[in-house]
Amino acid sequence: MRTPDVVVPARPRRWAAAAGLVAAAAFLGLAEFGALLLGGAGSPLVAVGSAVIDLAPPPAKDLMVALFGTGDKVALFVLMTAIVAVVSAGAGILERARPPFGALVFAIGGVLALFAVTTRSGSGSLDGAPTVLGVAAAVIVLRVLTGRLRRWEAAAAVPSAAPRPASTERRAFLVWGVTAAGLAVVVGTASRLGSSAMQAAAAARRAIRLPRAAAPAASVPAGASLGVAGITPYVTPNADFYRIDTALSVPSVDPATWQLRIHGAVDHEVVLTWDQLLALPLEEHYATLSCVSNEVGGDLIGTARWLGYPIRALLERAGPHAGADMVLSRSIDGFTAGTPLDVLQDKGTAAILAVGMNGEPLPAQHGFPVRMVVPGLYGYVSATKWVTELEVTRFADAQGYWTPRGWSERGPVKLESRVDTPRDGSTVEAGKQVAIAGVAWQPHVGVRGVQVRIGNGSWQDATLADSVSADTWRQWVFRWTPDAGSHRIQVRAISADGEVQTSVERPPAPNGASGWHTVTVRAS
Repeated sequence: MRTPDVVVPARPRRWAAAAGLVAAAAFLGLAEFGALLLGGAGSPLVAVGSAVIDLAPPPAKDLMVALFGTGDKVALFVLMTAIVAVVSAGAGILERARPPFGALVFAIGGVLALFAVTTRSGSGSLDGAPTVLGVAAAVIVLRVLTGRLRRWEAAAAVPSAAPRPASTERRAFLVWGVTAAGLAVVVGTASRLGSSAMQAAAAARRAIRLPRAAAPAASVPAGASLGVAGITPYVTPNADFYRIDTALSVPSVDPATWQLRIHGAVDHEVVLTWDQLLALPLEEHYATLSCVSNEVGGDLIGTARWLGYPIRALLERAGPHAGADMVLSRSIDGFTAGTPLDVLQDKGTAAILAVGMNGEPLPAQHGFPVRMVVPGLYGYVSATKWVTELEVTRFADAQGYWTPRGWSERGPVKLESRVDTPRDGSTVEAGKQVAIAGVAWQPHVGVRGVQVRIGNGSWQDATLADSVSADTWRQWVFRWTPDAGSHRIQVRAISADGEVQTSVERPPAPNGASGWHTVTVRAS
């Protein structure tokens, strides 16, 4: 007969899986604490996530952006968390059944994470320490918890032979588990929030007072905004500006230590500090930037007022060699972009090293302290954030990050247009005038016309708003009074040099999507 004191673990595999999850939390918490001690360097979570981004095939990246847009990194974190949880739970079950194989799973995972950390661009000799600390913590926690679980099971199975009652062993298992989990969550969360590198960069940004532009941007004409409800604003607020890059964790760069190095096929290597950059005569320009991953009608595009210094002037100082045709820019996180040298040297292209965005220092997620802005080129070949190097070279000798992953070497922005309102699938009032409106763009070339077609009817000219320059998009509107029923609306743009936007539908890869944006509305 079983005594009243015997407490049998219900479904012990579940408790073992829980032990594995607690061990994973210990790994992450202690590893993040170690990264905090190193000033934010060596985080295995960030390193592994970055490695996943680098190694993922282009179709997988396209799918993530298509599904989640600017939330692609959050989605990746969620996916990684789910995978880690499943593997860790399995390791706990394995450790209970066949020790020490569960601990070996964590050790193997630690080796993979260590490889990701130590091979990351700019890694230091101590960056692997947080991973080692995390693995040690995970193995210890897993061994202790599964050991406690086995004692609980043994006490419940043979009460008379057990040194302590099953209820006491159960209590010990739960106390150890809850304590370890709580400490791991508190330490890990505090470490991520309290990263010294993040705090230093944020404090430095708050203290910055940007100098006035020696050459201010032209004022936005009153006619640049049509005032139509639902239309995209002419200037995109910083908080709404799209963010697509390969940095899983936003780099924290102290401007006091930032430097830009211009080297490679040049007569003179140039090194520029933050203070030296701000002392130069800065220029302001409005420019529309877009991501090559933007689908037809997508929102991975925005316009801002950028403050910076012309890249061509720095290249003149360096003196590129004859035969060079590309500048390979490099971010502090290892990302690279190959930009045509002639574009950066063109006096008619406002290609700048930007330090300001819409009247304030660059936000951290948009490249603080310094990024590149090159109107007319997709960001993957030009808009390097957190930029630290410009290497003058040749397309035949070097490649940017995305080129070996299936994207074209050069990425001129295609002529595009978009319907902002009415939305696809919406309902409008029959017999009442409706404003069909949106934006059209081909930065550096400019847009001179927009046309709208209802159903299979003829193309009709829309009213085009003003703009600061050819480097920005233009708003447009077409007034229409619909009959009752379903209606297909299409839009196309005409560039300043007479090109008519193509109807040929192509996906973003390898050099940008094309086709007419089409929406369907119902009038009733």
